[in-house]
Amino acid sequence: MRIAVIGATGMAGRAIYREALTRGEEAVAIVRDGAKARELFGADAEVLEQDAFDLSAHDLRGFDAVVNAFAIAPDEAHRHIDLARHLVAVAPSSEEGSPRLLFILGAGSLTNPATGELAVEDIRRVPGSEAWINIPTQQLKELEYLRTVEDANWVGVSPQLQFTAGDATTPQLGDEELLTATDGKSHTTAGTMAVAVLDELQHPAHHNTRFTVSDA
Repeated sequence: MRIAVIGATGMAGRAIYREALTRGEEAVAIVRDGAKARELFGADAEVLEQDAFDLSAHDLRGFDAVVNAFAIAPDEAHRHIDLARHLVAVAPSSEEGSPRLLFILGAGSLTNPATGELAVEDIRRVPGSEAWINIPTQQLKELEYLRTVEDANWVGVSPQLQFTAGDATTPQLGDEELLTATDGKSHTTAGTMAVAVLDELQHPAHHNTRFTVSDA
């Protein structure tokens, strides 16, 4: 399987890129800084040095899947929606050779089963969250947009409230609600996310929907 990873030098993208290679898949890093990608992954890493917003249908042809692990500063977080729209436009399911699109989303769009509220409201109450609340807010809008899309083959994956670097555990999967690990807390490591992403790409179980993953 040939897998493109947008944002491969970021926390999630890096783990997904490496997990793909570990499983024997062909991974390509789509990044703006090719030197950084080769420093992380080795001089022989396959890199496409290009702004994701400039990707064309021609660029994506030949990939089986494109993983969007794009990250951006809070004041530009609306670009999550812009990039989702762009990828959907250049990878329509009606066109032969269009890849499957997998979006790394936020936890804010999950429901807290204890309150019935979206988790973005829990995030909003965290001291200091005003500095970065726009990211989960815009990723919620990104999911809302994706749920209107019928002419692309997409899937979304949300981590839990704490999404941090770390080794993989056995993924716990869910649908619309926050999950908790065995320690009673809501968290997902990038390693666990990467395992869940490659599991989904190798053995598709979700189509035009979002699922969520938690650490064990």
